[in-house]
Amino acid sequence: MDEKYDVVVVGGGAAGLSGAVALARSRRSVLVVDSGEPRNAPAGHVHNYLGRESTPPAELLSLGRAELAGYGGEVVAATVTSIAKGDNGFEISLADGRRTRARRVLVATGLVDELPEVAGLAARWGRDVLHCPYCHGWEVRDRAVGVLSTGPMTVHQALMWRQLTDDVVVFRHTHRDFDEAPLLARGVRIVDGAVAAVEAEGDQLTGVRLESGEVVAREALAVAAPARTRADFLAPLGIEPEPVEFNGFVIGTRVPADAAGRTSVPGLWVAGNVTDMRAQVVVSAAAGLMAGAAINGELVEEEAAEAVRLREMPFSHQMEREVARANERLAEDREGVRADDHHTEDRESVRADDHHTEAPPFDRASWEERYRSQDGMWSGRPNDQLVTEARGLEPGHALDAGCGEGGDALWLAQQGWRVTAVDFSTTAIERGRVQAAKLGVADRITWVAADLGEWVPESKYDLVTSHFLHIPSTARTAAFARLADAVAPGGTLLVVGHDPADHHAGRPHMPDMMFTAEEVAATLDQSWASVAADNRERPAVGAEMVVRDTVLVARKR
Repeated sequence: MDEKYDVVVVGGGAAGLSGAVALARSRRSVLVVDSGEPRNAPAGHVHNYLGRESTPPAELLSLGRAELAGYGGEVVAATVTSIAKGDNGFEISLADGRRTRARRVLVATGLVDELPEVAGLAARWGRDVLHCPYCHGWEVRDRAVGVLSTGPMTVHQALMWRQLTDDVVVFRHTHRDFDEAPLLARGVRIVDGAVAAVEAEGDQLTGVRLESGEVVAREALAVAAPARTRADFLAPLGIEPEPVEFNGFVIGTRVPADAAGRTSVPGLWVAGNVTDMRAQVVVSAAAGLMAGAAINGELVEEEAAEAVRLREMPFSHQMEREVARANERLAEDREGVRADDHHTEDRESVRADDHHTEAPPFDRASWEERYRSQDGMWSGRPNDQLVTEARGLEPGHALDAGCGEGGDALWLAQQGWRVTAVDFSTTAIERGRVQAAKLGVADRITWVAADLGEWVPESKYDLVTSHFLHIPSTARTAAFARLADAVAPGGTLLVVGHDPADHHAGRPHMPDMMFTAEEVAATLDQSWASVAADNRERPAVGAEMVVRDTVLVARKR
C-alpha cells in the first residue's frame, strides 16, 4: 500500500472502474479504493446500459473488477479518510491506517440519497420505491404508481411516470405548492395530506398510508429524493460541494469540475454521480472513461515535457536529480518499515557486489567524493560476465564504458586487448592508470574522463562492454544506443546490469535506474547477427550470498 501509483481511483462503481480500466489499458499503474457502498446496491438490475441490460449491479461490478485485474489494475476494500497534496503528487490515507501515494487521483464516490422520513420507505428503496423513470419505469409500466411530492420536481416527475401508465397519483405530502393544471389535464389524480407510511404484503408494496389513516392502493412509489455527494474528505484540499438547483430549489450537491472531470486542484479529477447527479450507470461509466483518458493524456504530456527537459539538462544535473529521488524513496521505505513494525535486510550493511552499496550517488561530484574517501573502492578483479564472454574472443580493440578503477580494462589489456576506458571520475581513472603502469600494460589502455550520458565514441570497437551503468532511463537509452553503434562489424556488445527483480540483495528501490537485458535487446536493429538476453547468478563479492545479473550479449553482422 505504500507503493506510489500513477493513479489512485477512489470509488469502485461504474465510473471508477471504467476510468481505472482505461488507465490500466494505457499501461498505467492503477489502484482502486472502494468502500463497498454502491448507491444502486438495493436495485435488482441495471437498465439502459447497452449490451448489459438487466445485469444485477453486483454482477456488473464483478465483471468490471475482473476486466481491471486482467490489465494489471488493483482493487482494495477500504475507505479513504483524507487526501493530501504535495510537490510529488498525492498521499491518500485510509480508515484502517494504511497510506498510498499517487501522481493523480480520480474521485468517483457517487451520491447518498436523503430519503424522506416515511415509515417503511427506506426498506423498499430501489425495489418498488423508485426515483428514476428511465431506470425503473419500464418495469412498472401499466401499474398503479404514486408520486411523493417533496420538492420542485413533482410535476415533471409525475408527467414522466404518466407516459408509462394511466394510473398515477400524486401525494402532496411536504411540497404542496405546484401547478396542478398539467397533471389534471393528463388524468393524474392529486391526493391531499402528508404520507405516514408505505405498506407491503409478501415483499410487495401494496399501498400508501396517509396521516389521516387512509390507505391509497399503489404498486410503486416514486420519490425525487435530494442527493448529497460523498466528498467530505476533499475539504482539506479546498474542494467544497456546490448546490444543484432546479426552479430555485436545491435538489442535491456536486463537486464542481469541467466537462472532462478536472477540478480546481491540479491532478485531482472526478467522474460519475459525484459531479453529475443525473448520470445513470452507463453515463457514469462513460464519464469515467473520459476522465481516465484525460488523465492519461495529461500524464503523457507531463512525461514528454520532462523528457525534453532532461534531454536539455546537463548530465550531471540529471544525476543529482536522481540521487535526490533515490534518497527520498529510501527514506519512505525506512519509514514504512518502522510503521509496519517489521524489519528487512540491513540496507546500510549490505555490500552485495562490486558496483553497489545502499544508496549509490550518481552525480560526478558525489562519485569523486566517494572515491577520495577511501584508498580503493572495488576489488580490482574483472567482472564475472566479462571473463565468461571475452575469453573466447580474439583480442582486438575494446571499449570499457564506465570503467571505474579499471578492473575490467586491466584484465582485458593483460589478455592482449587494446582498451579505451571511459569514466567520469578522474580519481578512479588515475587509480587505473597507476595500476596499469604497475602491471606493464599502460601502453595498451587509453583513459578517457567523460560522461557516458554525453560522450560519443570516435572509433569502432571489436568489443564494447558496460557493467552496471545504472543511470536515468532517458540518458541510459541514449548512451546504450551510442555504445551499440560503436561496435564494429563482427564485434560484440556486452551489457550487464543488476537484475531489477533481485530485491534480496538489499538494493534500493530506484525503478528508473534499473533495466533488463530484454529492454536493451528491444532497442537493437537488424544489423545484429545474434542477440541473447538472460539472467545469470553469481556469488556476490564481499558477502555470502548469490546475486543475479541481467546480461545482454549481441554479435554484429
